[in-house]
Amino acid sequence: MTYPIVYTYFAKLLHPLQFIVLNTTTHYQHLFFDLDHTLWDFEANSKATLLHLYQELELEKRGVADFNRFHQNYLVHNEKLWERYRNGYIKQEELRVKRMRLTLLDFKIVDEVLEQAMSVQFLEMLPTRTILFPDTLESLNYLRDKGYKMHLITNGFEKTQHSKLEYSGLTPYFVEVITSEASGSLKPKPEIFEYAFQKTGADRNSSLMIGDTIEVDLLGAKNVGMDQLHVNHLSQQREAFTDGTFPTYTIFTLGELTGLL
Repeated sequence: MTYPIVYTYFAKLLHPLQFIVLNTTTHYQHLFFDLDHTLWDFEANSKATLLHLYQELELEKRGVADFNRFHQNYLVHNEKLWERYRNGYIKQEELRVKRMRLTLLDFKIVDEVLEQAMSVQFLEMLPTRTILFPDTLESLNYLRDKGYKMHLITNGFEKTQHSKLEYSGLTPYFVEVITSEASGSLKPKPEIFEYAFQKTGADRNSSLMIGDTIEVDLLGAKNVGMDQLHVNHLSQQREAFTDGTFPTYTIFTLGELTGLL
């Protein structure tokens, strides 16, 4: 089943007055989405969860005077540790605990009991948060009504990601949810994409990867021969791969999916 819709799509380049025109015929049957930072707003949800822990565990009395700094430091440590996890340098449990340990150390707090408590409570509470990026549900409804088969490819953990989907109301939209834990691989490695093709029966030539991270979601898709759609929530500029080429498409809000597909 294909959808031969001819469209012209304008995406902003580095200069606000420059545009690139993409003329093509959509032929996609399977849409593979990333979850965190693409549909599910990780920064907003993690901030709400950390604020709850900050207040409940009375971290201000322990020396964490500035919650916003605490949150930003957590995001930095979390991203660095996730990169190490993707590259196979650390295990899952080390990632979960060490991001709390390093953030507390920034405030000269050394407390193994506290870091363990924060890790456990954070993982229990975070998946229950429900903040999605604007136009997420509207766009998914549109795509489902158009007949696309939608799936997820996520580097998150099996139980955590399924909980996020359930609490935020996203579960019914996706036929298959491919996690790094279940597949035994992580984006951008080709194995997780090959596992996704096998599990869904999708053909790479009729599949589109939709994600926010150039060097993880989109490079991985590019390397296995899939088209890529960059959802750039962070800026109004197209971003390139390290080799200077661009993803197949770039959008800046999820609402633009309805004009593209």
